[in-house]
Amino acid sequence: MPDSYVIKDQQGVYFLTFQIVVWLDIFTRKRYRDIVVDAFNYCVATKGLRVHAWCIMSNHVHCILSSANGTLSDTIRDVKRHTAKQILLSVQNEPESRREWLLQGFRQAATAHVRNKDYQVWTHENHAVGIDGHISDMFASKVNYIHNNPVKEGLVDNAIDDVYSSARDYAGKKGLVNLYLL
Repeated sequence: MPDSYVIKDQQGVYFLTFQIVVWLDIFTRKRYRDIVVDAFNYCVATKGLRVHAWCIMSNHVHCILSSANGTLSDTIRDVKRHTAKQILLSVQNEPESRREWLLQGFRQAATAHVRNKDYQVWTHENHAVGIDGHISDMFASKVNYIHNNPVKEGLVDNAIDDVYSSARDYAGKKGLVNLYLL
């Protein structure tokens, strides 16, 4: 992993991308998106996570995060671990027409890493890019990228129409995740 994509400052603000292994389109189902939303909100309430912007695409999550208590890497690890377990439980125990295909993809990805036992849901990378406070428009640029990604992909016509995005919050409406606006 390139050194430039590592979280070096646990107090910093980072643009991150969490990817599902082999780009499996898991987030086409609401229940899997809700697992991520619930995990974000839990970590905001209990672990000092600050979510500044976010959106959930079909197979990845874009977000801008920081930590109130300087444990950003640990909190991200916890979010990914918890959501992976919950997604697997949901795939295995709830009606899912793509169950075998998804589990096969998760199993195949696990064989490539010694860290995994049976399944791997998320890639190990977070593609962390530090938001430099000295670059005046860097934060706004990343927020715009996050909010316009669903529009660019044709998921919605207007960014504020995406329920699984912080664009609603930035437009003055209450979104699903409790944000920490700068």
